[in-house]
Amino acid sequence: MFGQANVLAQGQAEFPPSVEDFYLPSILPWGAHDNYWVTKITLMVWLAVGVLILFFLLSYRNPKLVPTKKQWFAESIYGFVRNNIAVDMIGHAGVRFAPYFTTLFCFILLTNAFAIIPFFQISPNSHIAFPAFLAVISYVMFNWIGIRHHGFVKYFKNSLIPPAPWYILPLLIPIEFFSTFLVRPFSLAVRLFANMFAGHMLLLVFTLGGFAMISANTWLAPVSVLSWVMTIALTFLEFLVICLQAYVFTVLTASYVQGALAEEH
Repeated sequence: MFGQANVLAQGQAEFPPSVEDFYLPSILPWGAHDNYWVTKITLMVWLAVGVLILFFLLSYRNPKLVPTKKQWFAESIYGFVRNNIAVDMIGHAGVRFAPYFTTLFCFILLTNAFAIIPFFQISPNSHIAFPAFLAVISYVMFNWIGIRHHGFVKYFKNSLIPPAPWYILPLLIPIEFFSTFLVRPFSLAVRLFANMFAGHMLLLVFTLGGFAMISANTWLAPVSVLSWVMTIALTFLEFLVICLQAYVFTVLTASYVQGALAEEH
């Protein structure tokens, strides 16, 4: 974002920026201009995965009874997700899902945080493909858990047939099917994508807007300061959204797992 702003201020870039600005040049020596097989977004996802793996491996490399700072920090993250999400939403049985919820929470939190980290300044989750893939993983998980726990027939019976008079079941069953098997993964993906995309666009508009007003050499130039002040304020707001969206995605996944394990509708 700031790289685009600098070249814009020097008159070396077109305004507004295009979709091409999201991509890195192809690293294949024989690649054509359109051969973007590794993008900035892809590199950030790989980096997030590597950072999380190294962090937890190093934190538990030599565990102590009196934890070190790294071990305490890693245990605090796991304990927060286990106690405040897994156990609170599912009960004691939720402990066995805590590792997945912790991984999900940390991955979304870190990839969201790229949106306000200098030189990255965009979250992979502002591209619908990554939230959609995370939603598919959670969707397959809670359905598989429900089928294993109840059996195929009983699980779908509990999910689709609510305790209601028989004469309104023809109306309720399609609604339950649509809500449980279509709306849930869609809402998981779109909620995360929309929040991160909107935050990125707001920061981009106010940052580039300030440079555009300075470049215009008109009476709007002093207003650019207000635009950058708004950028700083929105960055703090974006930090709250980053944390909240990671928490909400994980809590909703836990609630779907709880629903899949429930004995009654």
